[in-house]
Amino acid sequence: MLRRISLAVLGLSVGGVITIVGFTAYFLDYATLNLAGFFYGIPLLLGGLALKASELEPVPLTQPTSPEVKALQTQQATITQKQILRDVTRFRYGQEAHLDLALGHLGLSPTDEERPVLKGLREENVDGAYSLVLEFDSPLISFETWKEKQPKMTTFFGPGVRVTVANPQEDTVEVAMIATPLEGAVSEG
Repeated sequence: MLRRISLAVLGLSVGGVITIVGFTAYFLDYATLNLAGFFYGIPLLLGGLALKASELEPVPLTQPTSPEVKALQTQQATITQKQILRDVTRFRYGQEAHLDLALGHLGLSPTDEERPVLKGLREENVDGAYSLVLEFDSPLISFETWKEKQPKMTTFFGPGVRVTVANPQEDTVEVAMIATPLEGAVSEG
């Protein structure tokens, strides 16, 4: 629940209210409230602005997760799948893009301008196995490049997953991380 709350908006809201109280107290000659407003409100307001400038919003689920898939996730999802799901569905601060380090390591982000952008994700049942599908907008990295990197992605996101890539429409690439519970290590945590 807390990971879905923007710390920037919280800082701006609380800082704004305390700052307004401080200014009001200044004009009404209430010294204690005046000091509290200036010493607490303004730093909170500035901190909220700083966080807002570096905020990366959560990636939305493009379709609801069914109870069947949720059960598969509980039974089969690897540590890596769970970590990616947690990381991209919460507010992040100080990062350029979701999965920017992973894309750079895989050779799919030669420059900031060329970096694919994670636009959505979904969880699916693929032949009885849990699958986390990442949906990228990739206008500058060709699908052929993604296909070449598929074996490297399987190694990078493994063990316990196999990675497939699909090109459902132009400039869109879907990366499916499919759990392989019988072939690799599966996490309970």
